[in-house]
Amino acid sequence: MSLTALALVIAAALLHALWNVVAKKAGGDARFSLLLTAFQVLLWSPLGLWVGWEAVPHWGVAEWAAVVASAVANLVYFHTLLRGYARSDLTVVYPVARGTGPLLASLGALVLLDESMGWLGAVGLLLVIGGIFLVAGGTSVWTKAHDAAQRRRVFAGVGWGAATGLCIAAYTLVDGYAIKVLAIQPVLFIFLCNVVRLPMHMPAALHDRAAFVEAARAQWRHALLIAVMAPLAYLLVLYAVQMAPVSHVAPAREMSMLFAALLGGKLLGESDRGLRIAGALCIGLGVAGLALG
Repeated sequence: MSLTALALVIAAALLHALWNVVAKKAGGDARFSLLLTAFQVLLWSPLGLWVGWEAVPHWGVAEWAAVVASAVANLVYFHTLLRGYARSDLTVVYPVARGTGPLLASLGALVLLDESMGWLGAVGLLLVIGGIFLVAGGTSVWTKAHDAAQRRRVFAGVGWGAATGLCIAAYTLVDGYAIKVLAIQPVLFIFLCNVVRLPMHMPAALHDRAAFVEAARAQWRHALLIAVMAPLAYLLVLYAVQMAPVSHVAPAREMSMLFAALLGGKLLGESDRGLRIAGALCIGLGVAGLALG
């Protein structure tokens, strides 16, 4: 992985950790998802329309299929993520999701996109996954769950985190194919995915319009902030994908765990600093192995 691609991934990781903290604090549901997607379409439409004005008329079935597939995968991803945050802690859901996602995405990229990974990259991948486990609390995540309610909360976090990771792997592979094989411009791809996803949110979000208005008044600032940060973070990732293999970029994104460990302790009052430092070191070494391998 080139230094430019690595810099893009690190910047994206910081933005990703920040918007997940905002999402956790917002505590939203389907109404929040609709509001967020609407803001994304509104904010990114000038650039998206400008980039796509000449390109889209020449698209075929493959390009539109990739957009729809990514929109569906991201729709399920965000709803799953919010459901996990509602039922468990960020330090359980986030690391499990971010660990499961790149693991599956890297394996999928090796099989489906005909990419390769040397032994140093493979060791880096294992270090990233191990570091995420430590940042999550290691075995103490289980040993601290001594009462039934806390145990259910931890198990729920692991389950929803793994489901979120599966969605991450799905959209990572679809998006990697769209950017690398179909050569779709990243800004245009993100914008059209949001446009396609917008009506998909409406049935669940608007069945109670009064509740939607109330949620919008309470959460619009959180949604607006994420609408800026989340597409920008993923845009940096897609540009990195243009420069480096998906099987390297996907695990390297987990540098976000380093930032999430620091932000979680400061903003959400989460503990286990020692394990998080050890996990952050593993993640840093793992990213170095991926960059060199």
